[in-house]
Parts: sequence; structure tokens; C-alpha cells
Amino acid sequence: MAETIEMPKLSDTMTVGTIVNWLKKEGDEVAIGDMLCEVETDKATMELENLVADGVLIKVYIPEGGEAPVGSPLCAIGEKGESAPEVEAPSADEVKEAKEDSEDDSKEEEEADEEPKKGKKEAPKEDTKPEPQGRKQESASKEEKPAKSDGERAKVSPLAKKLAKELGVDLDDVEGSGPGGRIVKADVEKAAKEGPKPKPVAASSAAPVSLSGAPIAEEGPIKVTNMRKAIARALTESKTQIPHFYLETEIDAAALMKLRADLNKDLAELPPEKGGIKLTVNDFILKASAEAMRRVPGVNCSWMGDSIQQHGGVHLAFGVAVPDGLVTPVIRDAHLKGLRQLSAEAKELIKKARDKKLKPEEMSGSTFTVTNLGMYGVTGFYGIIAPPNAAILSVGATIAKPVVDANGQLAVGQRMAVGLSGDHRVIDGATGAEFLMALKTVLETPALMLV
Repeated sequence: MAETIEMPKLSDTMTVGTIVNWLKKEGDEVAIGDMLCEVETDKATMELENLVADGVLIKVYIPEGGEAPVGSPLCAIGEKGESAPEVEAPSADEVKEAKEDSEDDSKEEEEADEEPKKGKKEAPKEDTKPEPQGRKQESASKEEKPAKSDGERAKVSPLAKKLAKELGVDLDDVEGSGPGGRIVKADVEKAAKEGPKPKPVAASSAAPVSLSGAPIAEEGPIKVTNMRKAIARALTESKTQIPHFYLETEIDAAALMKLRADLNKDLAELPPEKGGIKLTVNDFILKASAEAMRRVPGVNCSWMGDSIQQHGGVHLAFGVAVPDGLVTPVIRDAHLKGLRQLSAEAKELIKKARDKKLKPEEMSGSTFTVTNLGMYGVTGFYGIIAPPNAAILSVGATIAKPVVDANGQLAVGQRMAVGLSGDHRVIDGATGAEFLMALKTVLETPALMLV
């Protein structure tokens, strides 16, 4: 008997999911454990695993680009030649109602200040200045096409790519109607029917243009994804409801960089089964943060309205950039783990994030967040606090600069700027300063992380 697979609740705040891409098509054989499709939620884009039965994908109810409320049938799996169960596709009103329910729930959470907020872990965003700046974001209707940067090809579904090759359609000339501008089968068929379109050769006088005369990007609205909406909602709440304060210190990173180079010289050459590992600067930052919290536990807290929750364990979140935005996987009980274990877990979580295999529980429950833009050459910034955390650590690049050494002589030093954004309802300035002092001590004496 055929089994239907329904839209699962992939995050605690999810009410509607969007089918980004079907990895299996009707008629394909599928086994338990196979990935069926990619689903965009308010947290991330995740792959949906077949946990129902072995068999054949006999029916797809929701096409690529389609939206479905949690619990709606997505597809049916049965035996070859078997008829699929008849189900009604969710109406536009049902999808709209589910989205409104999600927004109403969010508003109720914002108004209920006395109640603890659980599961509100969203990707941290960087605020390069202590004062919040206004930012305008336009959203597109479902029919409007997202902008595609010059010279960049939009995402293409496997079926659309195959059909384009068969029909001789240039994908650069196709406008994608799927989520995030993804080109789907219907877009290719439409382009083949209409024929190639003339490309714009001139922009309006008001639009910025490059020296070649072409605009830097096609002007127009960009569709806002479920993840971007959730990020915008959570960070607006954070900046408007949490009284942020900002502290910064400079780390002498010479000893840290030397220790890292010395360890990697031997460990990076070994295979993993013999203890080989390549340590990153961020691995040391994560370990140092856990050690600093052991010394100053007042930063490892959450605002609960009528109380402050002191957390007994350090659960570290860290930002990972993905095509849809930013996700924050969590390392549990970081205070109990050594540098090697922290590094291995961080690498595994980063790979899962980029492969869209992070589970909801791997992105929630953090007590502190680290965000690092040093690899982009950013020398200093302040992150926006991700509730229910009371602080976020922002790490800049290590740069060579002239410094006065211990002997009062001018020398070349290696310096790293770190910033702390704190929730002033939970953390006083002195407590935040004590935490940064502890962090500075550990990073400038990195051998402490090996004990």
C-alpha cells in the first residue's frame, strides 16, 4: 500500500515549507535513508530524508517552488504501477493562514516579555557600528523575479538543466521562478516557446553603470526567503528590545599564531586515523571563550523576564555562511571538551551546514555565540545578540602593526581586535570587561588551552 510523506516540522517556529528542489523524480526507486528533496524553512534549507518505506516515488504533490503548510502531503511512495492516494493540494488561503499564524505567534512572544523565549536561535548578523542603522528591505510578490548579478548563473534544478540541453535553451537567458531565483522545468519550457530575448544594452541615467555601459546588476525586487524573513524578524526584535552595550579589547596574537603554526606543522601532515588535524584560529577562539566563561560565568546567562537564568554548561554557537544566509550550529558542553575535540566537532558541523544536513537540535539551545569575520579582512565589528544569549563575541582579523614592546621599543606586532556585544539587562559593563580580560589572558597564553 502506498505511503504518503508529509511536510515535517523542521524547526520549532516553522509553519510553512518551500520545496526548493526535488532530488528524486516520479518513477525513481527510493530506499529508506535516501534524500527526497530540499525544503526551505525559516531556519535553513534542509534535505528531507525518506523514513517511510522502500519503493518507487509514484507521485509528487508539491512541485518545485511550491509552498506547503506543516502536515501537508508532499509525495507518495509505493510499488511500481500502484496508484497514488488522492489528496488535495493546499490552497493559497491555507498557506497564507499558516504564515499568518507564524507571524501572530512571533508577535505574541514579543509582547510576552515576562515569559522565557525558547528555541529562538537565529543566525547572528554583524552591526559594524554600536548605534543601530535603519535598513530598507523590499520584498517581492510571488510573480516577481529576483535579481541576478551580472555574469552569475542562477541555481538550476537537475531536470531543468537536462531539458535546457535537449531544447538548446541558453540558461543565461532564462528567468527563474523558483525560490531564490532557481530555474525550474516550466521556466525552460517557457523560454523555449518564446525564443531568446534581447538583452538590455543600456541602463537608465539614474542607475549606476560600469565602464562597459552595463549595470552592475539587473534592477528590481528580490524575493525574501523564509530564512531571511526569520532572520529579519529575530534581529529586529533583538535590536529593538535588547539594550546592547559594546566593549572591545586588542589581543597580542603572536604567541597564539606561533602555537597554531607549530601544532599544524606536525598534526596537519598526519592522517586522521593517526591523530592528524588542522587547527584554525577559530578553534582557539572557541576554546578560549569556553575557558573565559568558566572564569566569568556571569556572561553565560539568559534574560527570562522576572529572573536571570544561569547556565551550568557552555553551549557555543558559531556563524557559518551558507548560500541562503547564515546558520549557527551549536557545540554542546564546550567547557568539557579539549581543543582537538572542539575543532573536530566544529568542522563536522560546518560540513553539515554546507551540505544542508544540519538538524534543528544542532542549531538551538546555545548560551553564547562567536562570530568571526577575520577571514574577510575585517579588523573590528560588533555582532547583534541572538536571543536567548546575553552576549555575542565578534572576532576580527589578525594584522601586523607597529606596537611598543615590553622594553618600550617600537616593534612589529600581531594584533587581533575582539568585540563583545552585551545585554545590559543581564550583564553589567564590569562583568563584560572581566570576561574580555579572561579571554585576553587565555589567548595571549595559549598553552592554557592545552592543559
